Amino acid sequence: MRILILRHGETEWNTCARLQGQQDIDLNENGIRLAHVTAANIKDLPVDICFTSPLKRARNTAELVLEGRNVPIIDDARLMEIGFGTFEGKRCAKHEAEVPEGFLDTFYDRPFEFKAPEGGETFAELCDRIESFIRDLMTREDLMDKNVMLSCHGCSSRALLYMMGTERVPENFWRGCVPPNLSISTVDYVDGKFEFVDFDHIYYDRKEWKNSYAR
Repeated sequence: MRILILRHGETEWNTCARLQGQQDIDLNENGIRLAHVTAANIKDLPVDICFTSPLKRARNTAELVLEGRNVPIIDDARLMEIGFGTFEGKRCAKHEAEVPEGFLDTFYDRPFEFKAPEGGETFAELCDRIESFIRDLMTREDLMDKNVMLSCHGCSSRALLYMMGTERVPENFWRGCVPPNLSISTVDYVDGKFEFVDFDHIYYDRKEWKNSYAR
């Protein structure tokens, strides 16, 4: 099984550094445009089935990237973004932050010490539901020779890689950055083991990417 982990396209909340979490924010015009660019540039990349977070920015990204293909797109809530609770919608850029001082430092540098605001999730809770999804995927004998796309989010895509890895070092959860919008990481599942092939590959001009979470 080849697994293609796709992060959703750009949203307006990305551009102004608002925490989206599980708020159902759709793609902006640039997100739609770059999804079309990505679709054109991966037209020869095989995809047999796609599982997506049901949030619009992830599902619509999958639909645009796979437009014109006869690929089933299936919602799975376990791929949703981490919940930020009462902090959802707040700005997190350092010069205009609406979150407590040190919030993003913990979020990035010590993620498993991150304390979710009221109504939110911890990284451990996120990883638990991601692990549940992975376990189910590993039991799908019908998919073992298929190319499977997973359309998700910044945290949930990194959680997928983290839970597929054999050496789970919390400090390396982010692998150096939030994955770029519309980037694809590739993992092969062979003989019961995950093999990492490629990380954060983008199919448009990288200068057009703006980091979603700004310190």
